[in-house]
Amino acid sequence: MHKKLPKNQLWVGFFSSTLNTLTASFSSSLANDELMKNSTAIEDALAAAKQLPKVSSDATEFRFHTIAQKMPPPPRKQYWETKSFEDQVGRLATQFLYLEVMRGFVLLWENMMMPKVTLNYPFEKSPVSPRFRGEHALRRYPSGEERCIACKLCEVICPAFAINIEAEPRADGSRRTVRYDIDMTKCIYCGYCQEACPVEAIVLTQNFEFTTETHEELLYDKAKLLTNGDRWEASIARAIRLDSPFR
Repeated sequence: MHKKLPKNQLWVGFFSSTLNTLTASFSSSLANDELMKNSTAIEDALAAAKQLPKVSSDATEFRFHTIAQKMPPPPRKQYWETKSFEDQVGRLATQFLYLEVMRGFVLLWENMMMPKVTLNYPFEKSPVSPRFRGEHALRRYPSGEERCIACKLCEVICPAFAINIEAEPRADGSRRTVRYDIDMTKCIYCGYCQEACPVEAIVLTQNFEFTTETHEELLYDKAKLLTNGDRWEASIARAIRLDSPFR
C-alpha cells in the first residue's frame, strides 16, 4: 500500500516539476534561436557565393590570352637600332667579303696538312691487346704432345654450351680427347674456357680475321683447333707472357 503524501509536499513537487519543464523549454528555445541565426548566416553566405562568377584555371588562361591578344605588340626595333656601328660594319663585311667561306677553306687546308689518323686496313693494323679474345686454338707442348687432358672443365663452364668433348683412355693410361668440337656461332668469347683450363690447352688467340661464307666452316673440330694452335703458337706464348705479371 502506498502512503498518501501531505498536501504541502504535493504542491512543492508540482511546482518543482513545472519549474524544470519551463527551464528546459526556455533553454531549448534559446538554442533554436541560435541555430536559426547560424543557418540564416550560412544561407546568406551561400547566396552571396552563388552570385559570384565561377573562375577556373581554363577560364583564367583564356582571359589572360584574350587580354594578351588585345594588347598591341611592342614596337619592333630595326637591326641598325639595336646594333652598334662596329657590329653593322662587321656584318656587312662578312656578307660581301665571304669571310665565313674563307675561314672554312683555312680550316680545310689545316686538316689536310695534319698527319693521318686512319689506318690503311688490311695493309696497316692497329695494335691488339694481349688479353684480346679472338679465334680459338688448341696448344701443344714443345715435344709435340697435345696439352688437353680431357678434364672437360671448359665444356662444363661454357655458358653458351658451344663446346662438345669426347674422351677415351690411351694405352699408357692417360686420357686424351678423341673429339673436341666448338660451335663458333654459339661462342660469346667470354674466355671462361681459357681461364678454367688447368694446362693452358684451349686459348683464345689474337686473330680476329676468320670470317667465312658458310655456317659449316665455323664448326671447329679438333684438327682445326690444333692447326690454329700450331699457326699462332708464337703470338699465344707472347700474349701469355705479357699478361702473366697481372695474374
